[in-house]
Amino acid sequence: MIEGRAKEILRILRKTFASPKLPASDREPFKTLVVTIISQNTAAGNTTRAFDNLSKRFKIEPEVLANAETSQIEECLKVGGLYRNKAKAIKQVSKTILEDFHGDLKQILLLPFEDARKTLMQLPGVGPKTADVVLLFSAHKQTIPVDTHVNRVSKRLGLVPAKGDYEAVRSALQFLFAPNDYLAVHILLISHGRKYCKARKPLCTHCPISSLCPSKQL
Repeated sequence: MIEGRAKEILRILRKTFASPKLPASDREPFKTLVVTIISQNTAAGNTTRAFDNLSKRFKIEPEVLANAETSQIEECLKVGGLYRNKAKAIKQVSKTILEDFHGDLKQILLLPFEDARKTLMQLPGVGPKTADVVLLFSAHKQTIPVDTHVNRVSKRLGLVPAKGDYEAVRSALQFLFAPNDYLAVHILLISHGRKYCKARKPLCTHCPISSLCPSKQL
C-alpha cells in the first residue's frame, strides 16, 4: 500500500540524513523570498555564493533593493544562472512589496493559506514553488514546495503521478504525509536527490531506499 511505503521511505530518509533543522535566520520572509528567486535553475552552492555576495553589498530589505542599481544586483548574482532576469525580478518584487505592502511580507503571511499563496504568486518573479517555500519556511504553512529534486525523486519512487504537473505532485505528497512532516519531506527528498537519486546517473546500488523504489536500476 502506497501510504505504508511512503511512511517507510520517510523513516529511512530520517535515519540516513541529518534531521532537518531550520535556522532562525532563514525564517525572515523577505530573505527567504530573495534566496528562493536566486535559487531558480541554480545549484545550491552557487545560490549560497550569490546570496552572500548580495548580502555583503546590500542590506536585504525591500527599500534597499528597490532603490539599488540593477547592474549592481546583477554583479552580485553572476555566479548563478540567469542573473540578469533574477536581478530584475528582485528589484521589481522589492519595489512592489515596498509600495503595496509597506515593505513587510508578514501581513501577507498572516492571511489564510490559499489567500496568502495567491497574493505571493501575484508578485513579480514569484511562481508556485517560490510562494510555497516562503509559506513553509517563514510562516509554517502546510505545503510541500516541489523543486526539481522533489519532483524527480517522488516520481521515481512512484509516490506521485508520473506525468503530474506541479500541483498534482504537491497534492499527492501532501495526501501521503502528515502536515507536521511537510518540512522534513521537502528537505529529505532534496537531500536524497542530491546524494543518491541524481538526475542523470542515480546511484541505485548505494540507495538506502532502493528496495522501496519501482524505478531502481540494479
